[in-house]
Amino acid sequence: MAGILALDVGGTKIAAGLVDPDGSLDYTATLPTRASEGTEMVWSVVAELIEDVVQRAGGRVDAVGIGSAGPIDVQAGTVSPVNIPGWRGFALRDRVAAAVPGVPVRLGGDGVCMALGEHRYGAGRGRRAMLGMVVSTGVGGGLVFDGSPVLGRTGNAGHVGHVVVDPDGDRCRCGGRGCVETIASGPSMVRWALAQGWSPDTRDGTRADAKTLAAAAEAGDPVALRAFRRGTDALAVMIASVAAVCDLDLVVIGGGVAKSGALLFGPLREALAERARLDFLVGLQVVSAQLGGDAGLVGAAALAMLR
Repeated sequence: MAGILALDVGGTKIAAGLVDPDGSLDYTATLPTRASEGTEMVWSVVAELIEDVVQRAGGRVDAVGIGSAGPIDVQAGTVSPVNIPGWRGFALRDRVAAAVPGVPVRLGGDGVCMALGEHRYGAGRGRRAMLGMVVSTGVGGGLVFDGSPVLGRTGNAGHVGHVVVDPDGDRCRCGGRGCVETIASGPSMVRWALAQGWSPDTRDGTRADAKTLAAAAEAGDPVALRAFRRGTDALAVMIASVAAVCDLDLVVIGGGVAKSGALLFGPLREALAERARLDFLVGLQVVSAQLGGDAGLVGAAALAMLR
């Protein structure tokens, strides 16, 4: 059974899947990225997943689509993910092509792939100007206009996690200061809450992470609630700015933090209504992703199928 091999490379986990041309996901596998263990260790994770999916496909795939955390360079086929320190200018496209010889390999940003997947098969179907976002370990994004992904000069268009929302804010891993990712990503919200005195109950061995923070906010913890409000305010500033530049009609948000549901979307919609006041921005819809964690894989396959 042949199909499209899709890869979704993130700072926390790497996923691979076998996708039919109609967007159906026949098989998936996921492994931890092991980002702190060096260049070749991360590649070994990718190689293991490729071998697994190719075996599942009966030894043959028709094409490969890769969605990677960025920055990326589509022309060179390289990636330099902020959250994978060992990969700087890493020749991911060529390494994958060598592992799966004889088929076309296409590289895109993970945010672009998520957005394309949601536009083709999920919450964004039929929309003209859409921003897809992932709010998780980082904040990623991609733009789809009139059915086509907007890539830009190097493939990094839509890299909304590094829109500056606080010029005097914390230093970001990208080297800048005050990026929305430093405020609204899961780890950033947790760090801020801990610094403000939040004391999660970790007696059962539970890590203080975004899921724990969301549970505390749902239970009414004031610091956890403020952390989410602070994060949603930063997202609203960024979305209002991007929407004004791009004349968006839809924003689709996925990722681990988005799983907190109303805790994220309620305050975000309120904050956006306060900030996006131009006539063409009033009523801008912000919705949850429909494809969940599969959006990146399905979108990477869709990218591989683009003519």
